[in-house]
Amino acid sequence: MGNFHSCSLKNSSKKKVKTRDSEETKHHQLTTCLRLFNKIDSNSTMSDSDLESTLKEFRIRSFIFQSDLDASAVDCHPEDDNSAPPDCPVLVFINSKSGGQLGGDLLLTYRSLLNPKQVFDVGVEAPDNVLRRIYLNLELLKSRSQLAYEIQKRLRIIVAGGDGTAGWLLGVVCDLKFPHPPPIATVPLGTGNNLPFAFGWGKKNPGTDQNAVLSFLKQVKEAKEMKIDNWHILMRMRAPRQGSCDPIAPLELPHSLHAFHRVSVTDEFSKEGYHTFRGGFWNYFSMGMDAQISYGFHSERKLHPEKFKNQLVNQSTYAKLGCTQGWFFASVAHPSSKNIAQLTKVKIMKRHGQWEDLQIPHSIRSIVCLNLPSFSGGLSPWGTPNINKRLDRDLTPPFVDDGLLEIVGFRDAWHGLVLLAPKGHGTRLAQSNTPDHFP
Repeated sequence: MGNFHSCSLKNSSKKKVKTRDSEETKHHQLTTCLRLFNKIDSNSTMSDSDLESTLKEFRIRSFIFQSDLDASAVDCHPEDDNSAPPDCPVLVFINSKSGGQLGGDLLLTYRSLLNPKQVFDVGVEAPDNVLRRIYLNLELLKSRSQLAYEIQKRLRIIVAGGDGTAGWLLGVVCDLKFPHPPPIATVPLGTGNNLPFAFGWGKKNPGTDQNAVLSFLKQVKEAKEMKIDNWHILMRMRAPRQGSCDPIAPLELPHSLHAFHRVSVTDEFSKEGYHTFRGGFWNYFSMGMDAQISYGFHSERKLHPEKFKNQLVNQSTYAKLGCTQGWFFASVAHPSSKNIAQLTKVKIMKRHGQWEDLQIPHSIRSIVCLNLPSFSGGLSPWGTPNINKRLDRDLTPPFVDDGLLEIVGFRDAWHGLVLLAPKGHGTRLAQSNTPDHFP
């Protein structure tokens, strides 16, 4: 692959107005999640008539999903224009392979309650193809159909899977650049579930029965919209003197890096003598031993998916990988030449237009660049800096929409265990601002 040279991070929300009370944020590209504040009891029962009335609030009529719809067909459904639009129309994307059997069970339950045509298995049809087709239909229909107009206006997305699947949907919505992007609710169906946890949806795998799904649908209807920063990552590798330097085959990359590709030689970020790649992330980006273990987990799951049957087994496998790769005894198992400070140089932007070298202690073997306050299944590596840290080092608490990345360092797994303690945190290295150019 060549030698890793540099990594730059760019936030797509450069023009921001940060007001903690109003949550007003101006983005170049809006990526919106749904934030849950109040849980709804899933044990309540209802009559068949009440159930049907409730489900009408979320169902979408079948004609919206026609694959061969064209402009000449917009008058084919006059009765639909007189139908009351659903209060909260949803599109549901489920990774049937997530959570062991839970993903498949959840797929069956949603299809039994809603119109099966509005529930999709991401392993069968890619979300970008689905959304592109549906939004094209809505654009064709809404000029003559008030129902189509209201569905597009009120539409919300539910994604059930791990953080990778959630990031995949966020990336697709961001890349398609809809005029009014639909907000996204996340079902915690993976191992870490940091994205659902950060937005109030919890971190434990959910129930898959009818009551659990009805409860979640009601929560989606009541949830509030909240912006999330999305970060573009730019990586440069020194070109080898012989051979090629191709990116990993797309099928071997996590879906959340669907936009990961080499830039052309004419791209503004291309640099002579280097191969440049770009991707994106919403949760966090790590370098060093943590990234090595994460990649090992991803590779093992691709080779032996039958071994990853539930959240507890997945977490146990992750911990075992940390042991076998020496993460718990890094000072003994790995030479100091593998410390981050020896492998790479990191530049950060503390203030707009002012890049500076990040001073990384020689003992640090992993650094994590956080967009979310949640990491590794709900832990908080950054924590909440006290008043002295805020004044002396200009550090602030983490928010998902503040245009800042929190950069945290770890020496080894034992150092990471401090996160389990109240007020525990990693080594706070810096907060990096939104760059408007790269060095």
